[in-house]
Amino acid sequence: MKVGFLQFQPILGDVEENIDKISRIIRTTDSFDLIVIPELANSGYIFADRKELENISEEIPSGFFVNKLIELAKEKDGYIVSGICEKKGDLFFNSSVLLGPEGYVSKYRKIHLFDREKLFFEPGDGPFKVYDVRGMKVGLLICWDWIFPEATRSLAIQGMDVLAHSVNLVLSFCQNAMSTRSIENQIYAITSNRIGKETNQEFKLHFKGNSQVTSPDGKRLVQASTDKEESHIVSIDLEKSRNKWLSDRNHIFKDRRPNMYKLLIEEEEF
Repeated sequence: MKVGFLQFQPILGDVEENIDKISRIIRTTDSFDLIVIPELANSGYIFADRKELENISEEIPSGFFVNKLIELAKEKDGYIVSGICEKKGDLFFNSSVLLGPEGYVSKYRKIHLFDREKLFFEPGDGPFKVYDVRGMKVGLLICWDWIFPEATRSLAIQGMDVLAHSVNLVLSFCQNAMSTRSIENQIYAITSNRIGKETNQEFKLHFKGNSQVTSPDGKRLVQASTDKEESHIVSIDLEKSRNKWLSDRNHIFKDRRPNMYKLLIEEEEF
């Protein structure tokens, strides 16, 4: 299977320019079975006021941005996962969509919101779900979901081969942590980050790039720069993500002791 990422700099509030950028990059990208595009790729990230989301969010799957991505998926005969600012009635969600040559497949709404996202978005209510993409089992997470190992594990125990991870990273921890997520679940992880500095009123952020694909042994198969718009596609071997034996006697799922983990599912006050 051929999988990879598209790294670019969205323009805050300019949906048409963002889809034009994505289209130009994808059309020059090698053929792929799956490509992942960053978080909130249609809208940009830093909102100063909730009203700003009205004009740059859209209903799924009927919106402009989604349908332009479907056209690209048909043109490239491949599947696309992209972050998107979603509108549902008077609510907004930080979402990802899975699209293919046949059209809209599904969406995921970010469950773990980061920092000021909580001022604008509703948290997703799941469930964590795995999708069949040409025989490849694909799960979706968004950015800050990475810091909760339970999220990736919830997908892995459903048979996930590849994690499609759309992000807007401003901290420096995630890329290294995704090597660990890959090892502890024996999966491939595609982390697609944006680049550039974004400013809105007094709010400023610098996004770190370094999009990557990690393998079940934790190696980076490819990693992008910190500051360039680019795309990369690599070949992966699904047999490596389906072999959960780390030794003759150690299977990462069969060796689990769920009865010892009950504290993980209890709601505590912190």
